[in-house]
Amino acid sequence: MTLLKILRDMELDVTVHGFRSAFRDWVAEQTNYPGEIAEVALAHSVANKVEAAYRRTDFLRKRTLLMNDWAAYCYG
Repeated sequence: MTLLKILRDMELDVTVHGFRSAFRDWVAEQTNYPGEIAEVALAHSVANKVEAAYRRTDFLRKRTLLMNDWAAYCYG
């Protein structure tokens, strides 16, 4: 809901889902970040229960770098 409010306040003609989808496509097509970092950044859960059980990290440093690169891309 927070992102939706921000987009509405900015009077942008985009949807939250579209924004998230654009982010995921950008990561996959234009960066070398692993998909798992993008998925954690999008707060997606790990579908594989074994992998989920062993994943103990939140990838904070890598997500910070990713989001800085996303911001630079968005600001062009």
